[in-house]
Amino acid sequence: MKYIIVAGGVVSGLGKGVTISSLGRMLRGCGLRVTSIKIDPYLNVDAGTMSPFEHGEVFVLGDGGESDLDLGNYERFLDIQLTSDHNITTGKIYREVISRERRGDYLGKTVQVVPHITNEIQDWIERVAQIPVDESGEPADVCLIEVGGTVGDIESSVFFEALRQFQFRVGDDNFCLMFVSLVPILSDEQKTKPTQHGVKDLRSLGLSPKVIFCRCPMPLEQACKDKISAFCHVPPQNVISVHDVNNVYHVPLLLMDQMLHHIIKQELKLGDKIEVENPDMKDWSAMAYGIDGFTESVKIALIGKYNGLQDAYLSIIKSLKHATIACQKKLDLVWVDASQLESKENDEYESNWEKLKSADGVIVPGGFGTRGFNGKCIAAEYCRKNKKPFLGICLGFQAMVVEYARNVLGWEDANSAEFDESAPHQVVVFMPEIDKETMGGNMRLGARTTKFTHKHDDGTMSTIQMLYGGVEIVSERHRHRYEVNPDVVDKIHNAGLKFVGRDETGERMEVAELLKSEHPYYVGCQYHPEFKSRPLKPSPPFYGLVLASMGKLDEHVSKLHLKA
Repeated sequence: MKYIIVAGGVVSGLGKGVTISSLGRMLRGCGLRVTSIKIDPYLNVDAGTMSPFEHGEVFVLGDGGESDLDLGNYERFLDIQLTSDHNITTGKIYREVISRERRGDYLGKTVQVVPHITNEIQDWIERVAQIPVDESGEPADVCLIEVGGTVGDIESSVFFEALRQFQFRVGDDNFCLMFVSLVPILSDEQKTKPTQHGVKDLRSLGLSPKVIFCRCPMPLEQACKDKISAFCHVPPQNVISVHDVNNVYHVPLLLMDQMLHHIIKQELKLGDKIEVENPDMKDWSAMAYGIDGFTESVKIALIGKYNGLQDAYLSIIKSLKHATIACQKKLDLVWVDASQLESKENDEYESNWEKLKSADGVIVPGGFGTRGFNGKCIAAEYCRKNKKPFLGICLGFQAMVVEYARNVLGWEDANSAEFDESAPHQVVVFMPEIDKETMGGNMRLGARTTKFTHKHDDGTMSTIQMLYGGVEIVSERHRHRYEVNPDVVDKIHNAGLKFVGRDETGERMEVAELLKSEHPYYVGCQYHPEFKSRPLKPSPPFYGLVLASMGKLDEHVSKLHLKA
């Protein structure tokens, strides 16, 4: 196994996640199997309990792991499926070591940071690197490891010590450290001093980078590369310019243009394993350059509660972009605050309603808590009555159901038990999968099967099943505690909101939609399709929303030639 470690210095937020994902995409184009590990130095066991304001979205993995959003970048760029063990945190490491100490596994020895914590980190990396993550079922050739935070942070010091030891455990030919740094421009001059100090800090820990990525608004000048080379102990060609580009999908091509794949072949002694002369990046390149040429846009309103904080809805936004790329359109995303839609007395009531009404399509993503829920229900009602394309996800799906019960079935007091446990008509109820008592064990998490169990009354296949290619079963990821009350399913279904997708037991509702004769696209999913969307393979529910927003859904469906 070959290991490439990417660390960052100077400041956080330089784009280590995009850099390592782009590096992996390039290596995949060179014929290598790639896996990825993210090290997060915080004490939390995982990201599941963190506020979106604090840490952005929680990315849900196939095995139910709640992870850092960077794992979403890896999965999207590399088209792989990671596990919860691919996200290493200080909390996980210490929990494992303390559990072993309590069991007596250390045979009475004094348990210390070195060697016990550092050994656990190294063992974890070696074990997880062997887990197959793609359709081949084979272990990867190269494991990419991103160290969160910046060099010099107190909380990450134990991980850097573990990596210092790890380079000797696996050998120099199997270990390549890369450093992401900032090259600011002051008085029209590219400054190298921050990079010099960052590398100095890294080398003081016993780690010396073989490649330095320099983040800069403009391409790095040769004189700047030569200076960094001289002071940071790397060849000039190993100083890679990662400057601003038109879109993020150009970054793998940018790295390839600077011969990074040749450098990696030499540093890791990959020999014939890597194809460096004719890498297969044709489809990726066509997508990256194609985006630059898009002139028309489609306007989608995102109705949420963490407005303006892109990281809180990162996978939603990426999935919308994947769908617009497939439709050869630019995404014009407008933010609508759900709580502002509820009352005319709100300061931004008019402006938020104007944004909603002007949109070509609407998406209501998942979330937790009562704030803004009625606003989401009101938005669903508006889209239903005005035939505006609509996609509700998780809580957005539940808002669709509650709104339909209130305004079509006439249950004015209908609500979710999450927000009103005494509501006479509880159309959404607490349906834990494991443990009803322990809050940490009652979330329905990870990949679950959805069966398309119901066709429409006229015998036609549901729109959402058509978008999935007519398959009978799909696997999508979940993250929720509350679901549609089984006691009211038949009444709502018979009234017109069709529950066309259900779990294998038939008890849990997964997908609902209105007939195409009644609405161009009114779809809700209890699951989170955004977690499996890819740049070259958009998620079907998102693709359907964008197609309907463009008025192209019927044309697309007719080309599928699917029979009921």
